[in-house]
Amino acid sequence: MSPIFRWPLYLLLLLVGTIAAGMALLGIIVVLAYPQLPSLEVLTDYQPKIPLRVYTADGYLIGEFGEERRALVRISEVPDVMKQAILAAEDERFYTHGGVDTLGVLRAAYSNFIGGGKRQGASTITMQVARNFFLSREKTITRKLYEALLAFKIEHSLSKDEILQLYINQIYLGQRAYGFSSAAQIYYGKALKNINLAEAAMLAGLPKAPSSFNPVANPKRAKQRQLYVLRRMLTLNYISEDAYAEAQNTILTVKRDYNDFGVHAEFVAEMARQIAYEQFQDSIYSRGLKVITTITKAEQEAAYNSLRKGLFDYDRRHGYRGAEGYIDMQAIQTDQDEALEEVLANYEDSDDLRAAVVLNAKPGSVRAYLRGGEIVQITGDGLKFASRMLDEKSPPNKRIRRGAIIRIYKDGKQQWQIGQMPDAEGAFVAASPIDGAIRALVGGFDFNRNKFNHVTQAWRQPGSSFKPFIYSAALEKGYSPSSVLSDEPIVISAAETGSRAWEPKNYDGKYDGPMSLRMGLAKSKNMISIHLLKSIGTQYAQDYITRFGFDADKHPPYLTMALGSGAVTPWQQLTAYAIFANGGYRITPFIVRQILDDKDNVLAETRPAVAGDETLRVIDARNAYLIDSMLHDVVRRGTATKALALKRSDLAGKTGTTNDYVDAWFCGYQPTVVGISWIGFDQPKRLGSGETGGTTALPIWIGFMEKALQGVPENFMEQPEGLVAIDPKDPSGKPGGREYIYAEDLPGANESSSSTEETSGSSLLPSLFPAPAPLPEKQQTPAPVQDARPKPIPVPTPPPIPSPAQKH
Repeated sequence: MSPIFRWPLYLLLLLVGTIAAGMALLGIIVVLAYPQLPSLEVLTDYQPKIPLRVYTADGYLIGEFGEERRALVRISEVPDVMKQAILAAEDERFYTHGGVDTLGVLRAAYSNFIGGGKRQGASTITMQVARNFFLSREKTITRKLYEALLAFKIEHSLSKDEILQLYINQIYLGQRAYGFSSAAQIYYGKALKNINLAEAAMLAGLPKAPSSFNPVANPKRAKQRQLYVLRRMLTLNYISEDAYAEAQNTILTVKRDYNDFGVHAEFVAEMARQIAYEQFQDSIYSRGLKVITTITKAEQEAAYNSLRKGLFDYDRRHGYRGAEGYIDMQAIQTDQDEALEEVLANYEDSDDLRAAVVLNAKPGSVRAYLRGGEIVQITGDGLKFASRMLDEKSPPNKRIRRGAIIRIYKDGKQQWQIGQMPDAEGAFVAASPIDGAIRALVGGFDFNRNKFNHVTQAWRQPGSSFKPFIYSAALEKGYSPSSVLSDEPIVISAAETGSRAWEPKNYDGKYDGPMSLRMGLAKSKNMISIHLLKSIGTQYAQDYITRFGFDADKHPPYLTMALGSGAVTPWQQLTAYAIFANGGYRITPFIVRQILDDKDNVLAETRPAVAGDETLRVIDARNAYLIDSMLHDVVRRGTATKALALKRSDLAGKTGTTNDYVDAWFCGYQPTVVGISWIGFDQPKRLGSGETGGTTALPIWIGFMEKALQGVPENFMEQPEGLVAIDPKDPSGKPGGREYIYAEDLPGANESSSSTEETSGSSLLPSLFPAPAPLPEKQQTPAPVQDARPKPIPVPTPPPIPSPAQKH
C-alpha cells in the first residue's frame, strides 16, 4: 500500500480505536455506576413540602405560610396551553426521546462549536427532574453523566405524563414559587386552569433563569423570553398565527406582591396561622394543612374598602402634608432610567395607592414615573388635594417638585389623583351575635405597613361607647329608661376621681336640664352618665362590666368610668355589644372554623356555644331588651342618625368619642350582625376638633353594613316577660310615649323576689380573649387515641399589652 494512503488509514484506525476504547470505558462506567444510582422512591412516593393555606368560608385563598410556595396539580388538570408552552420552551421532543435528546445534544454541540463557546444546553425535562431531585447544579462531566443515567432510569420507571407532572410541580419559578400552579397564583392571582396563552408563555419562560426572566424584577427581559416561547409554539404548530398575534399584544397584569391573594384579609390569615401553630407547631409549614376561617370574601372586601375609605376621608379633611421624600435626579438620564425603578423599590405600594417619582411639576400639571415604567400626567381635579404644595411659596421640604416621592391613585372616574398614606390608623370587626363567628376583620390600614392588629391588640379608651354598660348596670339597681336625671354641670373632688378635681363637660358644651335616661343616652350626655354612675356606685359598676368580658383592672372604680376612661380592645367591644344584640348571652367570637389535613380530613374544629343556651346568660333578658330599645333611639334621634342612610329601622348602636377627640368609635348592630369601628393614632393624639364617633367611625360601619345587610329582612328583639308598661312624662309634663320597667321595680311590688343582680356572673364562663397565644396545659393535652373526632379549637389568650397612657 502506498505511503500516501497508509498514514490516513493509520489515523482513521487510531480514531476508531480511541472511540471504541472510549465507548468501552463509558460502558464499564455505566455498568458500575448504574447500580449505584439513588432509589427513585422520592419520585414514586412524591411528598413535597406543601405550605399552610388559609381560606375564607367560601373557598378563597387569603394566606400561605411556608418556605416553599407550592400547590400540587395533577397532569390531567394542567391546561393544554401550559403543557405546550413548557414543551416549546424546554423540550419539544419530550414524548419521543428516551430521557436524553440525542438530536438536541448534537444541535447544542454544533451551536456551541460554531459560536466559539457554550451557547446552548441540551437538558431534557427528564434530566431537569433528575437534577432537581438528586443532583447539584455544578457544571462537571461527572454530574452530567449521572444526570443522563438518572434520566434513563427515570424514563424506565415512570410514564411520560408522570415525569411531566413531577416537573410541573417541582420546578422553581421565582418569587418563592415552586411549580406552575403556585406560580400562576403568585404572578397572576389565578388558578392554573384559568391562565391564557400570553400568561402561559410567560410562565414557561421562567425555568431557564427565574431571576433574569422574572416579570416582577425584570419585566423587559421577561417579555423578550415570552415572545421567544410564543415563536416556538407557532413554529411547532401549537398555536395559530391569529393566536400568536393576539398573545403578543396582550397586556399582562402581574402581581408585584406575592402575598396579594385577591382578598385583603392579611390580619385574618395571620390570626389563623397563630391558631394553627398553637395546635400543630412547626409542622404546619410543610404538611399542606388548610385553615378554613369564618369570613366571606364579599363581606371582608366590604370591611376593607370601607375602613380605607374612612381613613382616606379623615386624612383629606386635614390636608396634604407634602412629599413623602426626595431623590437626587442629577444622575437620571432619561424618563425610563433604571435608577428610577431602583428608587421605587424602597417605597411599597399600598393596594391602589401607588408610589411615584415626580419627573416635572408645575401648578397646572404633574408628570410622574410609576413602578414598571408607566409615566402618568396628573391635571385638574387630580391636583386639588395637593395644590398648596405646588406653590413656589410652599415649604421646600414638602413641595412637589422634580425628584419628589408622591402617592397617586385612580378615582371612580379612572382619573389619577394625588393622595397620601394616612397617618391615623383604624380597625373594623364584625361577627354573628348568635354564635360569635367573625364575618369580617381588618386590623389596620395596611398589614404590610403595620402588622399590629388593632382589633385584638389595641387597648384604647372607649369613651361614650362605654355608656350603655353603665346604663345596663343601673337597670339592675331599679332605674328604667324613663328615669329622670339632671343634665347640669358638676365638679368631682379629687377623692372621687382618684387623682385630682374634675370638672367634666358635655361634648357639645350644652346642658338641657332634667331628662330621661333614654334621651340622655341618645344624646350622649356626659352629665347624665356621671350622675347615674355616682348613684349606683363605682365599685358595683366595675364588677358588673366584667359580665360583658371587660377587665376590671382596666376600669378603675372612679366616676371617670362613666365616660369610658378605661381601656378596651375592639374585640372586647364586639363581645360586649353582642350581648345586647342577642338578648343577654355571652358568646365567644372565633375566626377559625376548621383545620384540615392535605386530604381534607378534619383535624380540629370550633364548636361554638350558641345564644339561647341559658348557661351563657350574663344579663337579664329584660335588661337586654331595654338597652336594645335605647340603642335604637341613638340611631333614630341621637348621635348616630347618619346610619338612617341605610333605610332600616332595626339598627342600634352607640357612638364613642374620648376626651379631646383622641379616639373615635361606633359600636352597633342589627340582630344578625354586630360591627365595631375605631379610628385613632398609634401614639395617641388629637384627631381634630369635630372628629367624633358619629363623624369619623360611623361611616365605616355604614359602609360595611350596606353590604352585609343586603337582602336581610328587618328583625327586632321579642319583648320578654316581666316588663310592665308605664306612661312616662317628660320633665315638662308632656307624655313621653310608652315605656317599660321591671315588674318588681314598680312602687308596691313584692320586693322579696330574687334580685336580677344575682344573674350568673362571668366567673362561670371561660376566659375570652382574641389573639392567639400559648394555650393552657389542659387544652394542649391530646385527645384519647380512641376518640377519632376532630379536636376543638380553643380560644387562645393574648400576651398582656399595656394600656395607653391617656388622660380623660
